[in-house]
Amino acid sequence: MRARAHNGAVRIKINGKWTEHDEGLTVAGLLAALEFDARRVAVERNAVIVRRKTFDRTVLVDNDELEIVTLVGGG
Repeated sequence: MRARAHNGAVRIKINGKWTEHDEGLTVAGLLAALEFDARRVAVERNAVIVRRKTFDRTVLVDNDELEIVTLVGGG
């Protein structure tokens, strides 16, 4: 098992890289901190797609693993 982060932080794996963030962070808050447009990304949390309408109430917890994919239009 991975070590827990300290001092009110959680460890989250984002696109293969472990990072530390404040407890209580939501998917929406993380996307804003990373400067992603929430309308243009897909987020998978622990192998389950997170519905966009739940980004603001989906709280991330220690050892969550996220894949964030940017949607690109074109033609």
